[in-house]
Amino acid sequence: MHAQLNEQHTAGASLCFSGIVKTFPGVKALDGISFTAHPGQVHALMGENGAGKSTLLKILGGAYIPTSGTVQIGEQTMAFKCAADSIASGIAVIHQELHLVPEMTVAENLFLGHLPARFGVVNHRLLRQQALACLKGLADEIDPEEKLGRLSLGQRQLVEIAKALSRGAHVIAFDEPTSSLSAREIDRLMAIIGRLRDEGKVVLYVSHRMEEVFRICNAVTVFKDGRYVRTFEDMGTLTHDQLVTCMVGRDIEDIYDYRPREHGAVALKVDGLLGPGLREPVSFQVHKGEILGLFGLVGAGRTELLRLLSGLERSSAGHLELYGQKLLLRSPRNAIAGGVLLCPEDRKKEGIIALSSVAENINISARGAHSGFGWLLRDSWEKSNADKQIKALKVKTPNAAQKIMYLSGGNQQKAILGRWLSMPMKVLLLDEPTRGIDIGAKAEIYQIIHNLAASGIAVIVVSSDLMEVMGISDRILVLCEGALRGEQRREHATESNLLQLALPRQRADGLVN
Repeated sequence: MHAQLNEQHTAGASLCFSGIVKTFPGVKALDGISFTAHPGQVHALMGENGAGKSTLLKILGGAYIPTSGTVQIGEQTMAFKCAADSIASGIAVIHQELHLVPEMTVAENLFLGHLPARFGVVNHRLLRQQALACLKGLADEIDPEEKLGRLSLGQRQLVEIAKALSRGAHVIAFDEPTSSLSAREIDRLMAIIGRLRDEGKVVLYVSHRMEEVFRICNAVTVFKDGRYVRTFEDMGTLTHDQLVTCMVGRDIEDIYDYRPREHGAVALKVDGLLGPGLREPVSFQVHKGEILGLFGLVGAGRTELLRLLSGLERSSAGHLELYGQKLLLRSPRNAIAGGVLLCPEDRKKEGIIALSSVAENINISARGAHSGFGWLLRDSWEKSNADKQIKALKVKTPNAAQKIMYLSGGNQQKAILGRWLSMPMKVLLLDEPTRGIDIGAKAEIYQIIHNLAASGIAVIVVSSDLMEVMGISDRILVLCEGALRGEQRREHATESNLLQLALPRQRADGLVN
């Protein structure tokens, strides 16, 4: 019956939001959102965290009821009271946190709620047949009888998409679908989204990743502070800078907020360093008050180099000097004691303590120096330091006791920076400091980095975003396949020069070097 309803009302029809308002106690999350998404297009929704994108998708999916305004599919006005109403109308919202049951099989997840049965007994043979039909051409390699929990995140996402299509979905919304996928899984997802577009589906796509939006989307609507800003329908003429300016209300140069400054003595000297991930010995130096960028393609050895500098990995050759004194790194404890501090690439796994409070995450590394007898916590310091860092770094949290797992990625990153600002710091190592963070939070992170450099701290930044490296660095080192390929000063660095250094060279014998 649902499939008939879908065919009749949603196939080939546009999706129109008119004057959508959603209020919560004391907060207006959406304020008069109006735009139309057409079939046969991938329509991006972009904006900073808190702009209202996810709230709108929850209204579309029936999780929220709008305070006012209407949702139309074609000529029909929809009135969703729950998720089942949305599904019955041919809508599927694929959230960042997938709504699947890991302990059940793929087939059971696909048909959960309407398993084929006779006399109350599940027909497993028919269930397998139907599941194979759903997965055909989408995820042929997935065994319907495999437990879902054994699949990769990318494969689980394919199961979610297959589930949506099996229910006759004609409007499919993706909320940050690539945040935890590998490059290969992202390519596969992009191909599937392109296929859905070509089949005439209405596809909504929420992402912070500009490159994905320009790669797959036909139109983009920008939200800011719960309000509609603008819809761009010609992606061929839209530029990255125009989109950023529309999202944050200021020019791209202002986002990076670069400020020239004097550099002092050599803070960290790296001489002939060799270890896991490095093919050749690496030597360089970074000065007090300097921001040194490290750029390279996947597998270049950037993260591996920072892990050696932070004591997470043991070097096999070479040595380090910190302000002229030899620095021996047997563990991260040695680096921290010396004032060499790392914000890791994977902040969820290696940076934050997810179930602990914001205050706990900020104070945990510095509290030893402020506790009685080395172990007795001093509540006055705990509170004042957490409050100080939250205020200084503009961490958006209801209070210091809030669990950090509930904060946005940008605010989690600021809390990690607050942890290191609570301690004596000489060199700060930042590995992909703005990955997965919205453009507004990026600007705040850049400002913090420049302030740290201005205070005399040497900063080393690893980023796969070439524009970011060029925008914030005083000097850029380029790595390629575990070797240091070259150096560019800010005033001479160009995209072409940096990419040429980052790409593997072709040797005369035809082999890649």
